[in-house]
Amino acid sequence: MFAYGFMRNAFLASTFIAITCGTVGVYVVARNFSFLAHTLSEIGFAGAAFAVWLGIGPLWGMLLFTLLGSIGVGELSLHSEQKESSISAISALFTGLGVLFLAISGANSNYATNILFGSIIGVDHQGVMQLVVLSIIVLLLIFSIQRQLNFDSFDHIGALAHGVKTNFISVIFLIALAMSVSIGAQIVGSLLVFILLTLPPATANYLGKTIPAMIAWSVFFALIGVWLGLYLGYITNLPVTFFIAVFEVAVYLVTYFTHVIKHKL
Repeated sequence: MFAYGFMRNAFLASTFIAITCGTVGVYVVARNFSFLAHTLSEIGFAGAAFAVWLGIGPLWGMLLFTLLGSIGVGELSLHSEQKESSISAISALFTGLGVLFLAISGANSNYATNILFGSIIGVDHQGVMQLVVLSIIVLLLIFSIQRQLNFDSFDHIGALAHGVKTNFISVIFLIALAMSVSIGAQIVGSLLVFILLTLPPATANYLGKTIPAMIAWSVFFALIGVWLGLYLGYITNLPVTFFIAVFEVAVYLVTYFTHVIKHKL
């Protein structure tokens, strides 16, 4: 399997994607941003389609749209009284824009499928290096504000009382989230990247007693999911995302029901 360059590229890229999404995802769940992550994935789809129309790499279109969208949608989710309806409207708009850009660009259905659901053969060596650099930037952003981010994410009222600049922390986190969505979509696709941003950390919530422990568990399950997905996708020639989704959902359900049973006994 590793004799093929595209598989080596896919494993290297997916490793950094899993570490990034697993880390950022802990704060996505803590801040109740799961719906926002899903919306950003659809905004990323529109950005990738826009990039195809312009004739540039889809990653750069995703970054542009998700960075702009994360600030706008993030602020909307904080201040709108009907945030679910407002964000749903934005999600529908950008999904439509993505379809429009693909149609006028003349991209074939296979290209659209790769954007939506990812492709392990679509990441070349240059693309891997870009993903690695972006992943490192995201992790540096998170770790540079981690103390304040921990406070704001798990005790927002306390953070306000202690003078933490919560608005600034929120903006930095939204930027990190936008970048995570863009790089994660390169393997699992723009519409399913929220799998890695929500399920591993949701599982980790039941296992980790501290924030570092939750991050460790989240990264662990994200890594196992993408590695197993790539391996099974290689030997079966079936979509990698299918195996990632099945694994992450299965682990979450087992952990959840185990937690429920323990608390009932």
